[in-house]
Amino acid sequence: MPQTQSSAHLAQVSVVVIGYDDAAHVGDAVRSALAQGTAVREVIAVDDCSADGSAEVLDGLAAGDARVKVVRRKTNSGGCGTPRNDGIDAATAPYVMFLDSDDVLPPGAVDALLGAATADVDVAAGLCVRRELPSGRETPWQPELYAGPAVVARASARPRLVHDTLCVNKLYRTGFLREHGIRFPEGRFPYEDFVFTARVLAAGPRLALVPDRVYVWHVRRRAERLSISLDRAGINNWVARTEAARLAYDILVAAGEKTLARAARGKFLDHELRMYVRELGQRTPEYREAWWRIARAHLEAFRTADLASAAAPGRVIAHVLLATPEPRDLPRLAELAARPARLRPPYARSPGRTPSDMGAPVWSPDLPHVRLDHLLHRPIPHLPLAVDAELRPRARTTLLRLRLHELYGRVAQAGPTAVEVEFVCREDGQPGFTGTALFAEDPEFDTWTAELALDLAVLGGRGAGTWDVRLRLRFRDGTSRDTTPHATAGPGLLSRTALPSARHGLLLVQPYATHSGALALRVAPGVRGVTSVVGRRVRRLLHW
Repeated sequence: MPQTQSSAHLAQVSVVVIGYDDAAHVGDAVRSALAQGTAVREVIAVDDCSADGSAEVLDGLAAGDARVKVVRRKTNSGGCGTPRNDGIDAATAPYVMFLDSDDVLPPGAVDALLGAATADVDVAAGLCVRRELPSGRETPWQPELYAGPAVVARASARPRLVHDTLCVNKLYRTGFLREHGIRFPEGRFPYEDFVFTARVLAAGPRLALVPDRVYVWHVRRRAERLSISLDRAGINNWVARTEAARLAYDILVAAGEKTLARAARGKFLDHELRMYVRELGQRTPEYREAWWRIARAHLEAFRTADLASAAAPGRVIAHVLLATPEPRDLPRLAELAARPARLRPPYARSPGRTPSDMGAPVWSPDLPHVRLDHLLHRPIPHLPLAVDAELRPRARTTLLRLRLHELYGRVAQAGPTAVEVEFVCREDGQPGFTGTALFAEDPEFDTWTAELALDLAVLGGRGAGTWDVRLRLRFRDGTSRDTTPHATAGPGLLSRTALPSARHGLLLVQPYATHSGALALRVAPGVRGVTSVVGRRVRRLLHW
């Protein structure tokens, strides 16, 4: 009789769940692991000396299912690495995987990973999704890696693997971890995943990738205690991030994995550097100065080839940082760090050698050695085109005015014809309004303009929410560029306005600029919606 999948996978996996003072969520995490079925031999719940009743929750789960094994630490470790190491030490199954107390495993996750974990595979990895709570909106993490099933004989054959620094969306052969002494950094060490993942890749594993969803990462931006990845307001977080990135690079270099090490530095420029630059405008001057100094010190260790192999926006940002010891051009850098990138004016050139030589595109006249050639010599769909947006809410018809800037002749060459506008609800990712407007050339300002009439009551019909604005620029050669508009500031442009509405009675509208400078819109319909917005504002002020 053929062996069924469930019997083949019988008791093959130890799931290590770690938690500290998370009684509200740890039960859901453990239950999601138990629900994976008979493939799970044990759920090792490591409580890091909690004082909020987590131990009692885990005791209750252990009483109801013998597979739950509770490990209680007598002292708090200060981080996630030590309790995970405790779990590795306690695991008795051939495979081990990790689960945080505030996340869950989706149904079928363990079977999907085990199905790919053949005898010669050391690590099986699958798709993780970031689920925003309370909205439930999901975003896949590193989806390019998990577009389809694949077996990778050596990680250097797929350098993109260094971008997936998560340890939780993977199944590890327990013997592989123990044979190579692969463990997490002990104690208080933020971003321990970076170092652990580097150690795994440095050991030369054979990997299997599956397109299945195997992990749900819960993102709670309104939680009283933010996760490490969200709590970036303090400079110590940036120190920890750069230190983890440095250690990961050193581990890969020491193992002879130069391709992966270079890819790790490219990932730092394209992910970490761009993410933190987008937020610099929200920080204090003291933070910005310290951040700039630490970033420069970290980047000074990068080789020319490390910078040259990175995505263009991160490379330009790194060159600006290295070129000047003091923070500068922060709004413009934030625009370039956006996704997609936007390069706003001014558009400078280096001094030409002859009267007919226009000079090379550069960041600014006083930084002529920060060249932009590699940023601009790309097809239209990848150019950092900049569009300014002006939105003045009105009771009857609201106009969205857009201005597309020339970019060293590339825009005129392509010939902009029209722009498609979409307002997308941030909470659920669904469109609430779409429209198209034609571009008109404005030679005086070297720009192209378009106007679109909006009915804000349509957005209010979805209730209180936040709307992101997305653009698709169309050109006469048939190409297009997806981007977001820059929020134009000025008197009355980014202020909250209460509008009379035949549909809602009252509509509270506020255009605002995101961390990267993009235009977004908050809408609250009706008296109840307005009261809710005002109440949240008062609570934030009182908390501050």
